[in-house]
Amino acid sequence: GCLLLLAASARSINLAVVEMLAGLLLIYLSCHAIAHWLVGRLLGIRFRSYTIGGTGNPQGWPVGLRWLMEHAPFFGVQTDRVSMDNAKPFAKALMWSAGVTSSALLPTSGALWAWRSEVPKGKAVFLFTLIWSVGTVIANLFGPGGDYFKARIAARNHTKIT
Repeated sequence: GCLLLLAASARSINLAVVEMLAGLLLIYLSCHAIAHWLVGRLLGIRFRSYTIGGTGNPQGWPVGLRWLMEHAPFFGVQTDRVSMDNAKPFAKALMWSAGVTSSALLPTSGALWAWRSEVPKGKAVFLFTLIWSVGTVIANLFGPGGDYFKARIAARNHTKIT
């Protein structure tokens, strides 16, 4: 977020673009797990550990991006199995949905802000981020490893997903 603010006031076009891209990348890499944790904790779900590593759903990515996403330094969280077993289905569904929702909304909102703040290349980055976010949501709705898919299972079938 702070890098986006710096990008809006940078005196150099190149510096502004680099700061904008770095800020959006940091938001993307961190917001997913933080949203899972925040919503999960608010709903009584506990977490065992916090991680830094690649995506937990590599099969949800096209072959060309799969390697990159498996090795990107995403923040991650591991739920506590007993806590998940005892959580209400609605709480599980909201916790699973929070990560992807934040991964779609926060970077897109940041890119929109950068564009509207007249950061150079902001419009192009916003359009790219918007398309990326739509793809992320679709992949997570229908892919069996996707968080929205897990949320639907948790809400509908009362299945234990950890």
